[in-house]
Amino acid sequence: MNTPAGIARPAVSPSGAARHRRVFVPLLVALIGLAWLALWAWARSPYGRYLEHGDWMASGPAAFLCRALPAGELLLPALLYALAWILMTAAMMLPTTLPLFNVFDRMTARRPDHARLVLLLGLGYMAVWGVFGLLAHGLHELVLALLERSPTLAWHGWLIGAATLGLAGAFQFSRLKHQCLEKCRTPLGFVIEHWRGPAPARQAFMLGAHHGVFCVGCCWALMLLMFALGTGSLGWMLLLAVLMAVEKNLPWGRRLSAPLGIALLVGALVVVAVHA
Repeated sequence: MNTPAGIARPAVSPSGAARHRRVFVPLLVALIGLAWLALWAWARSPYGRYLEHGDWMASGPAAFLCRALPAGELLLPALLYALAWILMTAAMMLPTTLPLFNVFDRMTARRPDHARLVLLLGLGYMAVWGVFGLLAHGLHELVLALLERSPTLAWHGWLIGAATLGLAGAFQFSRLKHQCLEKCRTPLGFVIEHWRGPAPARQAFMLGAHHGVFCVGCCWALMLLMFALGTGSLGWMLLLAVLMAVEKNLPWGRRLSAPLGIALLVGALVVVAVHA
């Protein structure tokens, strides 16, 4: 198969493979570990409630800035939440996309702008998840506003959790889920299909963005579970990250989709049974 212009052949020299094992993989693993460490430290700090998506206006520096800045009550919580979401995405989703970075790193290893292209790939990927996070933040704020205005809905707030579990479980069986999942499971073909020809910097960013779209397409429902389970719950975050990484990357991962969907649907039924 002929590779597009500007893309090196996937095969690399023994020295290139050694560099890959010695530099790139440890660096990416360190980045993921740093994101988890930052989340752990944030959750245990006096500002942990911001990670929990709690009351931004309660007290502390953030509350002061919310009141002092123009439109601070809207902008500052969104910015803090965006930072938390970026850390969550780096911790949870970067491990699931290691094969893409692995392929791209090997295929561009001989280029003088290699490091910049890998960085742009990551920025494109994170940008898409950032947009999804802001949309999810807006949806969460809308739900909270509805709960404040409707005492009956607030009293039956468990319905939102049950609906989120049910939605995530049902989506595990959808055609869209599996179409997006297949794109994520074939990183070599994905790179060859989406990164070609001129403007390598722009193409690298768009490659990351395209992959991010498919990643969101197969994982958005599972990520919404964080709002039902608690956005600051590191235990649930780690469990979901492992499940998504297995589903996307391991040979038997596709067989996990149905049992996971059934478990989520059963969980939704249990929530309904307990409260009803």
